[in-house]
Formats: sequence, C-alpha cells, structure tokens
Amino acid sequence: MGPRLPLLVVALAGCLLPARGCVQCDVKVMEALDSLEKDYLPGHLEAEHHENVMQRVKQAVQDFKELPFDEDAFLGVVDESTLEKASWSLLKDLKRITDSDVKGELLVKELFWMLSLQKEIFVKYVAEFQKEAFCPNKCGMMLQSLIWCSNCKKQIHACRKSRDCGEREVKVHEMEDMILDCELNWHHASEGLTDYSFFRVWKNKSETLVSKGKQPTLTKTMVDSNDAGTYRCQLDTVQSSPATIIHFHVSVLPKRIVEEVPSSDIPNDGEVAPDEVNWGPTPSTTTFESPSQPPTTENMLKGRLVGMMIWGFVVLLAGIATVTLYYRSGKVVESIKSWFGNGHAADEDSSDTEKEAIKSRRE
Repeated sequence: MGPRLPLLVVALAGCLLPARGCVQCDVKVMEALDSLEKDYLPGHLEAEHHENVMQRVKQAVQDFKELPFDEDAFLGVVDESTLEKASWSLLKDLKRITDSDVKGELLVKELFWMLSLQKEIFVKYVAEFQKEAFCPNKCGMMLQSLIWCSNCKKQIHACRKSRDCGEREVKVHEMEDMILDCELNWHHASEGLTDYSFFRVWKNKSETLVSKGKQPTLTKTMVDSNDAGTYRCQLDTVQSSPATIIHFHVSVLPKRIVEEVPSSDIPNDGEVAPDEVNWGPTPSTTTFESPSQPPTTENMLKGRLVGMMIWGFVVLLAGIATVTLYYRSGKVVESIKSWFGNGHAADEDSSDTEKEAIKSRRE
C-alpha cells in the first residue's frame, strides 16, 4: 500500500461533489466521526495515514456549510426534520462500513464514496424542504424554527404573507349549532402562537369580543335569527402582528321540518296500524316457520332433495308397471278372446233350447 495511499486519498477527496448541506450541526454525526478516528482506524489503517484520512473526511463534512445562497438550490437553512433525515442516512452508511470490517485502501475508497453519495442525498432532502416545508403558509404570518448552517444556530424565521386569509360562508338552521373553525393546516407547525379571538362585527364596523382561548373553534348552540351576521377570527402571536385573520358570514335559515315516524320497535299493546292489516286469508297455524322469515338455503336444498327422491320413486314404479304390462300383454289378449268365444257359444245353445220349448207347446 505504501506511498500510493496518500495520493489515492487526495485524488478521491478532489472528486467529491460540491457540498450542499450542514450535517456537521448534528452532534451525533461529530461523535461518530470521533469514534471512527479513535476506535476504528487504529486497527484498520496504518498509523501514518490516520491524520491525513481524517483531515479529508472532516473537511468533506465541514463543506456542508460552504454553500452559495440560491433561492432555487439552497438558502443556507434547514429545519430539524430535514437535518435528522440527512444525519440518520449518513450514520447508517458509516455504520455499514465499520460493521464490514473493511481495511486499508478499500476502507478509504468506501469512506469517500459514501460521503459523495450522502451529499447527493442531502441535496434531495434540501430540495424537498424548500419546496414543501419552507414557509408553507399561503397567508398570514408563520413563525418557523430553522437551523442556520453557517453557525448551526436555531432561530425563528417570520414567513410574512397577507394577514387576511379570506372569508367563509356559513349556513345554519335555527335551533341548531353554529361552528366556526379558524384553524389552518400550518398553525400546528408555527412557533409563538398564543390565542384565538372571535369577534362579532356589527353594521357600524364596531366589534364585540365573543370568546378568546386556545381552541380554534367557536360554537354557538341553538342559534336563532339574531345570530346571523359577520364574525371575525384572529390568531394572535407573541409579536405585535396577528398570525391570521378570517371573516365568517353567517346565514341563519328557517328551522328544519322533521316528520316524526313511529318506530317499529315500540310495542303498541296489540293494536295494529291500518297499513299493517292483513286483508288476505289467515295463515294456517300448522306452519312450522314464520312467514316473515325467509327459508334458509339449507332448508331449500333439503326440500329440493326430498322432491327429487319422490319423483324418482314415482318414475321407477311407472317403469316397472310398463315392463310388466309389456311382457304380459300376449296372455291378456288370449284371455279376452277366449272369454268372448265361450260367451257366444253359450248364447247359441240357450237360443236353441228356447225354440224347442216353444215348438212343443204349440203341438
């Protein structure tokens, strides 16, 4: 490894991307770098290269604050959430290297390659922060807690926009509850907020304080026509200017007409409603199942099976009878012919006897 290692360290350090972050502001990152120098390098890198390697590593980390200010790229500030994500990503990769027990030149390559990738990851996190989380309020004044990468100090930044957050139209019926909601989605992330104040605004532009407190809603139960009008909500801050102002225009509509429908669950002492009278024949008392309860699938299948068995038995009997008649048809025909022949002969004998008797009487 010898003399080639210092040249390798310098070459890799020069290939690092321009710094875009401030992870050196996280104490856990600096503690991990100290552990790398004191605990890991002594057993995995020759002693004469320790100082040079650690100097390059710390410089790469410190470059996170050497950034040009650009509204589209980097403003020099981040929030705690962005810093935590970037720090966790860097610490995870550093632990992966130390757990792999890599040594020598391969260790140096892994360290600087990891730092190069982590800077790219931090660029992505910063872009997401500036697009979505930096001053997210569309109106009003938000007090956002940010970290300045130049000195790692946390300070409050005022995101100032129009204090007027618009008007809301609210319609409510008489004898119902009126609810005015003054909370916006960024209120929970803002610093220095105090109380919500609700005012009744009269026609002469004068105002009357209705309520004040931490709750962002105003609730008025069982309103009437006197509650119609304009209301103003103001969210106060520790500074002289309010955070947001919202106007509500309340219209009170006539009372709802609700038709009362008697519940079928209430017993009526045996009385039957006119629409429940059964004008058809009285159902038989011998039924085994209530007419109001539809037959189950199991009972339907059992009924169909019994019916099929009965029809099968009838068809079997009909077949047996048909076969029997078919084989006995010859004998039946012969019996009929024989019966008719004997009867005709008997009639002829009876006729001859009667003729002889009549002839003898005449003589």
